[in-house]
Amino acid sequence: MLNRIILFFLLLTFTAMAKPNFVFILVDDMGWTGTSVEMDDRIEESKSDFYQTPNIEKLAKRGMRFSRAYSPGSLCTPSRAAILTGKTPAELHMTTPGGGRSQPYQKLAAPTHIKELPTSETTLAEALKKQGYSTAHFGKWHLGYGNPGEHGFDVHDGSTGNDSNGTETNPKDIFGLTQRACDFLDKQVKNGNPFYLQLSHYAVHSPTETLDTSKERFSILQKGAHHSDADYAAMTWDLDASIGTLLEKIDTLKLSGHTYVVFMSDNGAPGNPRRPQNIPLNGGKGSFYEGGIRVPLIVRGPGIEPNTFCRENMTGCDLFPTFCEWAGLPAPEEIEGTSLVPLLEGKPDKFARREDSLIFHYPHYGRGPTQKPQSAIIVKNYKLLRDLETGATQLFDLETDISEKSDLSKKMPEKAEQLGKLLDKRLKQVDAQMPTKNSTYDPDAESSTRRRQRK
Repeated sequence: MLNRIILFFLLLTFTAMAKPNFVFILVDDMGWTGTSVEMDDRIEESKSDFYQTPNIEKLAKRGMRFSRAYSPGSLCTPSRAAILTGKTPAELHMTTPGGGRSQPYQKLAAPTHIKELPTSETTLAEALKKQGYSTAHFGKWHLGYGNPGEHGFDVHDGSTGNDSNGTETNPKDIFGLTQRACDFLDKQVKNGNPFYLQLSHYAVHSPTETLDTSKERFSILQKGAHHSDADYAAMTWDLDASIGTLLEKIDTLKLSGHTYVVFMSDNGAPGNPRRPQNIPLNGGKGSFYEGGIRVPLIVRGPGIEPNTFCRENMTGCDLFPTFCEWAGLPAPEEIEGTSLVPLLEGKPDKFARREDSLIFHYPHYGRGPTQKPQSAIIVKNYKLLRDLETGATQLFDLETDISEKSDLSKKMPEKAEQLGKLLDKRLKQVDAQMPTKNSTYDPDAESSTRRRQRK
């Protein structure tokens, strides 16, 4: 009898250890060029000319970089909700973190969007828990007043937003967050549990917070042509140091052989003509130009060839089915995402999307002229942008024009029409909310509002 009991617990332990572990590092507002890692080895400007991230460099050398990775949205809440559910913001109706109320000087009235992640949606954490995984979420939540515990996370920091409650010695809670993650790893190893650990960093979102020593380091270094903010560079350095601590912990606990580490940003970095920090990409956070949605993505783990690149279009929605396949469970059929496992295993011919396009949708007005009602679709090398206020479209070939300088919509009207019809079809498929005519629109209201703002 005793031998049977021992055999039973040994079997449980073996089964747990056979399941891979997952560590997902999600950073806030880090642009495609926000690290010292070249995200595309064909483009020298695909890394920062000032920021230094040696630990993220080490992660990249041990894994695969996705040169065409896209956040599901150009702002944090829509993107985070989509990553956790595998559904686009358009389908979730979680399309903005803001209030969404239209002003008299705006031609369109925004639809009423969802501000709280519905408990009816199955999250990645809930799916993995059913497979015996322990789950943890540390850092920024920003998906409504409900907390991560209501969506499948065993351990979490609560219903957090942008405020990190950082201190002088723990700016942006960078190091506290990492310490809680390391403690979680210790506990799971001790208990023999497979785990999903998500670190949602507050960095590098504004305002800038950093250690004094890091600030001093970058204040004396030569500035770059594109990046020159020493304090921002210092905050990025602190973030990288914390990631180094986490990666070292994974190695110390001998977890590397059966643990996948994924590093990604929730959207692009802020950028505008006065501060074009996303060069060579156009635009920035809040827009569907490349600077707003193309983000760094690095994946390391068993079976992934070190120091490799993937140039297939992907979105954060693809992470849900990817983790599911690694864990040996089927992903929900109704989600947008497609498992990236074939790409990560070097078998691109095995990768096929149900819908061979990526869609983006923002039926609101936000901050600045680029945060306006817009939709976009990407099919292979081509990208169509649509201004929902005017109906005007822009067409770009991202393979030859990553900076989106040459609008091809007039030269290639048939291609623009084809993608426009496909965009309409996809938005209808997911029941996307659309803005309507603003009944209180006053064309004189904008000039009077701007006069008040100048005062």
